Amino acid sequence: MVSALDQHQEQENFNWLASKVGYKDNVVNKAANVKNSQFAQPLFEFSGACAGCGETPYIKNITQLFGDRMMIANATGCSSIYGASFPASPYCTNAQGHGPAWQNSLFEDNAEFGLGMKIGSDRARETVANLMNQAIACECCSDEIKALAQQWLDNKEDGTVTREVADKIVPLLGECKCETCSRLLEYKHFIPARSQWIFGGDGWAYDIGYGGLDHVLASGKNVNVLVLDTEVYSNTGGQSSKSTPAGAIAKFAASGKKIRKKDLGMMAISYGYVYVAQVAMGASPAQYLNAIKEAEAYDGPSLIIAYAPCINHGLKAGMGLSQKEEKLAVECGYWHLYRYNPNLEAEGKNPFSLDSKEPDWTKFQDFLKGEVRFASLYKLFPERAQELLNLTE
Repeated sequence: MVSALDQHQEQENFNWLASKVGYKDNVVNKAANVKNSQFAQPLFEFSGACAGCGETPYIKNITQLFGDRMMIANATGCSSIYGASFPASPYCTNAQGHGPAWQNSLFEDNAEFGLGMKIGSDRARETVANLMNQAIACECCSDEIKALAQQWLDNKEDGTVTREVADKIVPLLGECKCETCSRLLEYKHFIPARSQWIFGGDGWAYDIGYGGLDHVLASGKNVNVLVLDTEVYSNTGGQSSKSTPAGAIAKFAASGKKIRKKDLGMMAISYGYVYVAQVAMGASPAQYLNAIKEAEAYDGPSLIIAYAPCINHGLKAGMGLSQKEEKLAVECGYWHLYRYNPNLEAEGKNPFSLDSKEPDWTKFQDFLKGEVRFASLYKLFPERAQELLNLTE
């Protein structure tokens, strides 16, 4: 045995890379396209998820776009385990010290927990707005502080502008000794517009936490929900959920699930004022990027349902090809890509857009046979296998 410190041979190179090279989102517009987004620093890195996990790439990309001002309410499950396994967390800060604020809540109340975060944040930002108005009227505040305060009031829900205002105004608040600036300094973390996210798996969203999720979506509040859909209770060993499709073998559905998957997306669309998207990053990174940008920009509740291959699926090609599995799922019609944007209806356009192409249904059964959760049905219940898998199709 030798000291672990002696084994850090690349630490010096890593430190040089981090301090001298850095990320390039100050050179390109990171939100412009998929390629540009990858020049930005992920504020979610080095997680302890299973190798090839289909969930973590979605979170990584969201933190690249909004991580410096995100608040995350995370339901118990895989995403809470790899999101905060003591004593470390993959969520981190950028060079300016900004990063996601993260907290975990239970299956049964996580959506309400996230809504509470949003309501509390909005109340604090109302105080910021009052103080900004006071600063404009204050004789002690400099013209620069007043100009920045007005800029904030004109763009208070714009994350990019309010972040820039915060970076400029906070040092000036420390120099001004008036009571208004002192109070504003206490609320400095609320100056940037918050991006409120609620993360959880299908066991939370489709089953145990569905009542709360439905309540939050129906509230009309501006929150973003990401459902990491593995179609099974992944973290507790692969039990069947309402997201599990017909024909799949899972715990409590050992002979193959007999009824179809719950359609959470279409249920949310029925409200008419909820932004809804169904995505699969491996099938179309561009469609996913568009969906998260539209969801975050939408002034109301947003729901993104993300297809996430899981080790419980038993991918015969191996978890190293989980992104390819997402592509195959869309090509054969197993999973569809779509967006429902209520803003388009207000413009007289169709709010629903089907983003995936006409499926090649001849590949559907081959796709199912490429995953143990379906293929094992032939070995265990050969007489029922084809009947159930035809039902799935």
